[in-house]
Amino acid sequence: MLPTTATASAPPPPPAAGAATSASSPGEPHDALLLALGYMRLRDLLACARACRALRDAVAGDPLLWRRLTVGPPLSHRITDEALLALTDRAGGRLRSLHLLGCPRVSDDGLLRVVQRNPDVTELFVPRCSGLTADGLVKIIQFLHECKGNLSHVRLHGICKMTNDHLDVIKSLICRSSQQDAQALYYNHRVHEVLNTDDSRPIDVDVCPLCRNVRLVFDCTRKDCREVKDSWTRCRGCFFCVARCETCGRCIDLEELGETGLACSDFLCMDCWLKLPKCSTCNRPYCERHSNLKENLSPSGQFTCQECTAYATSLESLGNGY
Repeated sequence: MLPTTATASAPPPPPAAGAATSASSPGEPHDALLLALGYMRLRDLLACARACRALRDAVAGDPLLWRRLTVGPPLSHRITDEALLALTDRAGGRLRSLHLLGCPRVSDDGLLRVVQRNPDVTELFVPRCSGLTADGLVKIIQFLHECKGNLSHVRLHGICKMTNDHLDVIKSLICRSSQQDAQALYYNHRVHEVLNTDDSRPIDVDVCPLCRNVRLVFDCTRKDCREVKDSWTRCRGCFFCVARCETCGRCIDLEELGETGLACSDFLCMDCWLKLPKCSTCNRPYCERHSNLKENLSPSGQFTCQECTAYATSLESLGNGY
C-alpha cells in the first residue's frame, strides 16, 4: 500500500531553487574538483586525467595547470626526455617554474629542448639530476639569459664536476634583480638530502672554503662561532668538511664526536645528545630522524637499539647450538 502522502501518478517533487545550476550534470566531475586541480601534485594530476574523459580534457586543456611543474619521487626515476617534453608542452610555451628533483634519465639535450620551447622560465631546479652535466647546464642557462634574461633561481646541488668557473659563469647569467646579499644556510638533514630547498637565494651551491669544491655550504648555528670571525670562517663548510649536529646544525669538534656516540650513523652535539633517551644496553640514543628504529620499546620509553638486539640474538643462537 502506498503512503497517503504520495500516489503512483504523482510527479516527483520539483528540485530546490538553484539546485540545477549548482550541481554538475550526471557523469560530469563536480566544479569543486576542477578547482582543486590547480593544487594537486603531478602524480595526482595525472591520476585524475585517467579517471574520466571530462577530467582528461580539463587537465590537458588548461595551460595554467602546467606553468609550474615539479617532478619528484616516485616519478623522478621514470621521467625521460620525451616524457618531460610532452608534459612541458602542455604549458603552451608559458612554463615559468621547472623543478626536476633527482631525475637521472633527463639529459642536457632533453632539458635544452624544453627551455627552447619555454624561454620564460624563471626557476630551474635540477638537484641530483645525475644525467645533467655542468657544461650542459651552463649552455642551458646561457640560452635563457640570451632569450629573456628572466631566470632568477637555480638549484644545482648534486651536479657532478661543477667547478668554480662554472659557478662564476652561472652567477653572471642570473637575473640581476634576484642578486641578494649572502644569506646564511644552516644545516639540517632535510636541506642536505631532500632534493629541494626553501631558501630564497638565487643559487643554492657555493665554493666550500675548506675543500674548494662546489657544494652546499653551511654556516654554524652556534653563537660563539658567529661572534668570533676566525672561528666562524673555520667552521663554515660543506657536509664533508665540517661535522654538524643533526638536530641543531652547530659544528662538532673531534673530542665531542668521541663522547656523543649514536646508535645510528648521524652526529649530535653534547647538548642534543643529553636530551634523548638511550638504549638500555649500550647507552646510545637514536637521533630524531632514526627514532623509528627503536626495538623492544616499552611504555616507559626504554628501548634496545638494533645493534644490541642483533648481538643478543646471535648470543642466544650460539647458546642453543651447544
